[in-house]
This record gives sequence, C-alpha cells and structure tokens, in this order.
Amino acid sequence: MLQGREPVEVTAMNPIVTPTIVPRGNVELEVLAQGRGHTIVLLPSLGRGASDFDLIAESLASGGYRVLRPQPRGIGRSRGPMTGIDLKDLAGDIGAVIEHDRNGSAFVVGHAFGNRVARMLATDRPDLVRAVSLVAANVGHAPSPPVVREAIKASANPALPDADRLKALQFAFFAPGNDARSWLAGWHPEVLAAQRIAGDRTSRQTDYAAGSATILYLQPDHDPLAHVEDAHEFKRALGDRVTVVIIPNSSHAAIAEQPEFISDALIAYARGLWLD
Repeated sequence: MLQGREPVEVTAMNPIVTPTIVPRGNVELEVLAQGRGHTIVLLPSLGRGASDFDLIAESLASGGYRVLRPQPRGIGRSRGPMTGIDLKDLAGDIGAVIEHDRNGSAFVVGHAFGNRVARMLATDRPDLVRAVSLVAANVGHAPSPPVVREAIKASANPALPDADRLKALQFAFFAPGNDARSWLAGWHPEVLAAQRIAGDRTSRQTDYAAGSATILYLQPDHDPLAHVEDAHEFKRALGDRVTVVIIPNSSHAAIAEQPEFISDALIAYARGLWLD
C-alpha cells in the first residue's frame, strides 16, 4: 500500500517507480518498486542507497520482472535502530519487504556489502529466496584489509577534498580507465559505519554459504576487495549450485561500471528460475 507519495514516472519509456513504506516493528523501510512479473530484489553496497541501481532496475523491469529496491535504514525514508544490530536484523528488513509484497519468493541480488545481507536472508528465510546473486562479493572469512577499509572510508568522507576522494575511489572501486566521479555523490557515512559494525558483529561463517540457495556469482575482473580466485574458491567449496560469471573491465563499483552487462546476466539467470 502506497503511503506518502504518488507514483513517479522515470521517463515515458521506462516503468513507473512507486515508493512504498513497509513497516516492521520499530522499523520503517522505504521501497522503490517497479515493473510486473516475478520479483527481483536489489540490495546496495556499504553506505549507499537504492539509486545506485537505477539503470539496472529499469532494465530488469523492462525485461518483465517486478523490481524491489529497499532503502537501507538511515537512507531515504527508511528508519530504524542503527546501533546494537547485526546482519540478521538487516536481513530481516529485506524479508519483511518480500513478505509485504506478496508476490512469492524473490531472486535477491546483493552488491558488495549487500551480498552479505542477501546470503544472510537466504540462510534465515530460505522460503523467501528463490536464488541469490552476489555482485562484487567479498566472500572471504576475514574483513577487508585495513588499507582497503581506509580507502572506503575516505571515499565516503565529504570533508576531504574531491581529489583525495577520487584517488580513494579509483583504488577501491573503479577499474583503470573508468571514471570514478559518479560515486563522489551518494554516500551516507553514518549508515556506512553502522552497517560495518553490524557486519563485524556477525560471524562470516553464519552467512557464508547462503543456506542452500542457488547462486549467481558476478565477479569483477579487477577488484582489490573481491578477487577472481575468491569466486572460483567459493564455487569449489559449494559446488554446482554456484555459477560464476566474470564482469569485464570492472572493479568493486561494477554496477556503475557495467550496468548493461550485469542486467543482461541477471535476466538470463532469472529466466531459468521460473519456468511457469
């Protein structure tokens, strides 16, 4: 049920985006919904919001899917406790969104930090998850190296000069030759800090395998956080339920660098999930 806003038409050519508020106890989640068909849920990276998926969401909705983009707590109109929480709490938010939509189980796509939320949801609520896609996922059993964490923190720090932030963005998120300026905007440092703590409070063993879900692993070919060999090791560990696809000319911000490639890969995989 729409609360607070009328549907917003993106362009005459693209599906209408309808913002909705989903209540969950003392949490309220803003969800951007568009399209019709089986459900694909898009979860953004650490400290970033649903708008990162604008182009991909439009492509998926135009391709015949219902696309849900929940804003993380603290972004847009999403509200809820930001301290004393862990990954299970954040995954529970996404479960509430899928249940509220009443459209069956969903193909849940997590970019970077969002991949841990997707895997946690598949672990806790397999009934709500048709499959999972991990995009630029750090699936190791240890946090990212300190130098990478510092680069992420600098990327999101509006107090730093743009030149310093661009240097950090280029190192942590963008492949050589790709323009990092598009990610100067869109950061929410307080959300980033809260999400990082929530992730650190949750054992990586807990969400590692994504329960028993089938997994599309979209791996950038040039990523200092999530390495190509890590993707292949993940497949060796979990077997045939993991499909690895390498994203060309991309790094950790792959959804900004290669939205068309990722959209096509998601649609191709989703076609095999629902055969009715």
